[in-house]
Amino acid sequence: MNKSISSNLHRYLEYTNLSPTLPYAEVDQMILDAKQHNFVGICVPPFWVKKVSRDLGDADIQVVTVIGFPLGYQMTETKIQEMELAIQNGANELDVVMNLSAFKSKMPWVKIEIAKCTSLAHKHGCLLKVILETAYLTDEEITTGCKICADAGADFVKTSTGFADAGATVHHIQLMRKKLPSNVGIKASGGIKTAQQAINLIEAGADRIGASAALTMIND
Repeated sequence: MNKSISSNLHRYLEYTNLSPTLPYAEVDQMILDAKQHNFVGICVPPFWVKKVSRDLGDADIQVVTVIGFPLGYQMTETKIQEMELAIQNGANELDVVMNLSAFKSKMPWVKIEIAKCTSLAHKHGCLLKVILETAYLTDEEITTGCKICADAGADFVKTSTGFADAGATVHHIQLMRKKLPSNVGIKASGGIKTAQQAINLIEAGADRIGASAALTMIND
């Protein structure tokens, strides 16, 4: 295990719970755990953003939420409205699902939509991450998607929603890192359960790890 990464693993971790049945008590516990371990962020559904932002206060922990989740084929106007509400409620970082339907159709609208979302996020001092959902893409499509995201001004490209049949892999992270410029980060998510998995993905090029198993990783 890479000791340098493992000793600072908490600052790569976005403690995530996007379960459709996420209860209030678990959100409370996430906030307490994030403060205790100084995770880099908490990723929750939009409904919980206001509470998380309020309860974190001035802690150095990012409030992350998802937009157009989990399928990404909403109208752009809907995604923009979701973003506006999330930002008003205190979100610092927005993970937007790419429109795979348009992407698979090779429509230029994909880049236009990401650029619109990026512009709004940056206007409010927020970061924008674009979720590719790599499980549904070929290697060639992943590299094309990365180029679109970078050209549209995205701050991060993210592998997965966690709702597809596969999540982050070392191969896909390496592929993304090779294609993306150094100023665009990579967030690995989906199926990451252990500290060793997380470290392998970081060594491959990931800058963030989104995981519901963040506490398990820290205990490892």
